[in-house]
Parts: sequence; structure tokens; C-alpha cells
Amino acid sequence: MKILQLIDTLHVGGAERVALNYANSLPNYGIESHICITREKGALYDDLYTGVKVHFLHKKSSLDLLALTRLINIIRKNKIDIVHAHGTSWFFAVICKMLGGNFKLIWHDHYGNSEFLQSREAGILSVFSESFNGIISVNEKLAEWAKKKLHCRKVIFINNFILRSKNLNEKLISLRGEAKFNIICVANLRPQKDHNTLLEAFNLLKAQNNDIALHLFGKDFKDGYSDKLINQFEKISSVFWYGERTNILPFIREADIGVLSSLSEGLPLALLEYAQAGLGVVCTDVGECSSVLGGYAIIVRPDNPKEFAIGMNVYLEDKKRYKNDANFLKSRIDQLYSEDYIIPQYLNFCEAL
Repeated sequence: MKILQLIDTLHVGGAERVALNYANSLPNYGIESHICITREKGALYDDLYTGVKVHFLHKKSSLDLLALTRLINIIRKNKIDIVHAHGTSWFFAVICKMLGGNFKLIWHDHYGNSEFLQSREAGILSVFSESFNGIISVNEKLAEWAKKKLHCRKVIFINNFILRSKNLNEKLISLRGEAKFNIICVANLRPQKDHNTLLEAFNLLKAQNNDIALHLFGKDFKDGYSDKLINQFEKISSVFWYGERTNILPFIREADIGVLSSLSEGLPLALLEYAQAGLGVVCTDVGECSSVLGGYAIIVRPDNPKEFAIGMNVYLEDKKRYKNDANFLKSRIDQLYSEDYIIPQYLNFCEAL
């Protein structure tokens, strides 16, 4: 079987990381793995493994005919069996299929605002979804939405997953400052990630314990929202902003707890990375977060700085609970959210198409 991941960019983001993980994993299972980037490379490009065949469309607009021709030729020349389109890249894949492309099309729904699906319009997606052979959703709510709103009979929820860490013995990278207790948050600067709640919670916690620091990683979108947040980061002592990084695991391993204060999520890879590194986790109860963590973390209500601060303080004060939760969570993630567990499910879905 030959499978092509289709993604607009390889900038640092959830959908991009998932596409990368699938592309990198499939050669281990005897699959000829391709990835096609429609617009531009991005920072994650350097994380592609050698065995993955990489293609570029250099797409300039939503209906770039030259780029469309390139994609058609790539699919035909390489005899691609399945095009796995992530996020908005589905549109180009559907056009290829309508022009006679002989392949099965999977759309992967990474929609992050799954707490607010009542306001999500299917629109043109509903019309063109008749061309989908299968849909993969990153959580149960999105799967139910697809079954109700779209015209594709084969819809499945498959967990996001993380790759086996290839660099467990790599040199750790020191976090800034000299705090004894370090909190890390890996989240792009988008409103749904609600960094404001995290900052308020950190200030409440810092009033009780001054020997803590907050380390923030994520993409700066160079807009008014990002600018305002970064300005806040710079005004709070013991808050450190690192921006967009690709090799994030060495930083995570230096922290004590990993946090997400989101208003909405799909199935965030950051939680899996925190767990893989052996951290305790404090997270809001949104998307698949509670299901992923399985009771081995502190779960709090969204948009509640006081409750979030109390949650972080539980691990700060109770070292025994912190260590037990971190160890059990790591074992859970290694078992249920690894490529060895997820890829066979994915291939069974592909073969059924």
C-alpha cells in the first residue's frame, strides 16, 4: 500500500505534527510513505525521516491550477492508493478526485474548537464530503459531528499518538532561571489556548511560593492577540517565553509539571509529550483531555484561574501524589497513545476502504 499525507505546511502545530507522525511511522509497517506539502515547508520539515518520500506543490492560492496539476501527477506517477488529507488540504484532494484521480481519500479532522461545535458550519465541506471515502476525527465529539453533518459513511475516532523517542539519552537543555519547581506550557498563541487563565493562576500560585517559574513555548502569529500576550509575559517575573521550537522534548524533561489551560481542544499532542517525559499534568477538562489522562492528572474547569492554581499547588505540595501520577500516566501513554498501538488501527481502517 502507498499512502500520501497531504498537509498545507509543516509549521509547528497539532495537525502538522500528526501528519508528520503518520508519515514517519508508516515505513516501519512496510508502507511506502509519502508526504505532500502544498504551500511551504515550516520548521517541522527537518523532522521528517529519511524513508519518507517528500513532495512540494508550491501552492500560491486556493485554486492554483499549476499546483493542482503537480498533485495529480504526483498521485499518478507514484500510484498512490490513499491520500490522507489533513485540515483544509481536503479541498485540493477532492478536486483531484473529481478530475479522475484513482485513489481513496481520507480526511483527518483536527478542529480545535470541539467545545463549541454548535457554531461550526459544515458549509461547503458538507457538499464535497461525498467524495471522502473515510473520515478520521481526533475526538468523539468531532466524530459524532461528522456523522450528523457530513456525507461519508465511514467515520472513525482514532487517538493522536507520539513517536518513539529516538533521543532518550540526548543532552537536556536547561530552562531559564533558577527556580526549584518549573512549569511548562506548550501551546500556540491562540485564544482557545487561554494563556490569560494560566498567567492569572501562576500569579496566584507565586504569591504562595516564590521559587517557581513558568516556561512558555508556542507559535507567535505576529498579530494583535500574540503581541498582547507576549507583552504580558515580559511583565511577570519568573515567566519565560521561548517562542516556536521544534525539538521540544529536552526542555519538557527539565520541567516538573506540564500544563494546558485551554478553553477547547481536540486531542492535544502536548499532553502526550508531557506524559512521555514523566511530568505531572494539570489540564482543563476539554476535548479528549480527561480521557487521555485517565485519572492520573489534575483536571480543572476551564476559565477558572483559582481552580487552576489550586491544581498546580497539589503537585507542588504533595510530592508522593505527583510521582505516582506521573509514573502511571507515562505507562498509560506508552501503551495507548504510541505508534505501535495506533498505526495498526489506522492501517485496518485504510485496508477496509
